Amino acid sequence: MTVSHHVRVYRSEEDLPREEQLAYKIAEVAADPVEVAPEVVDMIINRVIDNASVAAASLTRAPVSAARSQALDHPVSRGGAGSTVFGVPNEETTSPEWAAWANGVAVRELDYHDTFLAAEYSHPGDNIPPILAVAQHVGRDGAALVRALATGYEIQIDLVRSISLHKHKIDHVAHLGPSAAAGIGTLLDLPVDVIYQAVGQALHTTTATRQSRKGEISTWKAHAPAFAGKMAVEAVDRAIRGETSPSPIYEGEDGVIAWLLDGKDASYDVPLPATGEGKRAILDSYTKEHSAEYQAQAWIDLARKLHGEHPELTDPANVESIVLHTSHHTHYVIGSGANDPQKYDPTASRETLDHSIPYIFAVALQDGGWHHVDSYTPERAGREDTIALWQKITTAEDPEWTRRYHSEDPDEKAFGGRVEITLTDGSTIVDEIAVADAHPLGARPFAREDYIRKFRLLAEPVLEAAEIDRFVALAERLPELTADEVRELNIVAKAGVLDAAPRPKGLF
Repeated sequence: MTVSHHVRVYRSEEDLPREEQLAYKIAEVAADPVEVAPEVVDMIINRVIDNASVAAASLTRAPVSAARSQALDHPVSRGGAGSTVFGVPNEETTSPEWAAWANGVAVRELDYHDTFLAAEYSHPGDNIPPILAVAQHVGRDGAALVRALATGYEIQIDLVRSISLHKHKIDHVAHLGPSAAAGIGTLLDLPVDVIYQAVGQALHTTTATRQSRKGEISTWKAHAPAFAGKMAVEAVDRAIRGETSPSPIYEGEDGVIAWLLDGKDASYDVPLPATGEGKRAILDSYTKEHSAEYQAQAWIDLARKLHGEHPELTDPANVESIVLHTSHHTHYVIGSGANDPQKYDPTASRETLDHSIPYIFAVALQDGGWHHVDSYTPERAGREDTIALWQKITTAEDPEWTRRYHSEDPDEKAFGGRVEITLTDGSTIVDEIAVADAHPLGARPFAREDYIRKFRLLAEPVLEAAEIDRFVALAERLPELTADEVRELNIVAKAGVLDAAPRPKGLF
């Protein structure tokens, strides 16, 4: 069963025992040595493959190259064996916090891995790089890694279910720092008190504003979760050394809830697994078939469908207007409700176009599909007929789609909406979609073969066929891996691939 923990702000003169604090409750879940269910193990394997897919596709991109260069300019720390860096041969390692940084950027760069959306937004696969890096560094086996990843997913998703950050313009990685720290605590079999200190420090250092996802979106968007993972590694190291952290970090009079979230009168009910209960939250998350913000996934699939059924829609001369009736989040974050002129700017950055549903729907409608590179090129964004169609697309919040977005019933929770297209001849086309085709309740739910197919598609340009096969075979044996085999859970680029990537020099 799940236990709901009531969380509120406490004045300094009020007594809040450490054992009743949310950070301590999180630590208790992390320290609970519960078995991982077979279906959870299978999904963890899927997501390890998924992360490798999107990391492979981003290896030569500038932000990933910069993060990799930073990591490789740091030697392995004196304790431990070090951790591998995506793209680089296994023999060349770096310190675990820097591997978490480099690999975290590679995973997030294309915004193409798994997602969970509720009161807050998240990409829980962001937990994998820091936890894997520490496992490689200290020599933990596959079974320990599986248990740790189950914790990371569980804690982040449970926080996302109950505590909204974006409402107060705090970036969603504030839930990632604590979850990654908790996952590392599970990995290392740390005592509850040590994990508690690490969770507090990880939260304290990873609260930042959402400006990284607003306006002209910068390359920091991919770095933000990697920074949270890096901070989690450092927080655990600090806690192991016996150092303490701000407390109570959530509930304190000057804590996160009181000053960054809903204020001194706020309260939340956070669901966490009871002692002995399996950590199953990963099963409620979902991956992406398309390289775009998750709320765009279903809309791409609907545009793909309309492209086949109504080819006349590809010509803007035939279209008077297109209105996407959708949830509050889609309208205000990636839709016209954001009031960001950049969302209609053909010269905007890839990161900005990735968060523009008017652009994404226009291109998917014209092309009948989506490509992680070709759909974002300046040439594609600058096409005159695309710009003309794009400018005719707006979003509108629909209360029913907002309600379904926030529904706790998985059978009705939805991330799509209804499209109303008015043609220049006065006729209309109306259609709707609730969830993406790849969603567990979608038209074509992702299974193991789909994750492997995605990996092969994205990795073939940069990895040898034998390397792709090697990684898949290793990942599929994840719970059985020895510590040495965990250290080989890396993707190594073809000869010359990284040489052709940017190699910026900096302070280090």
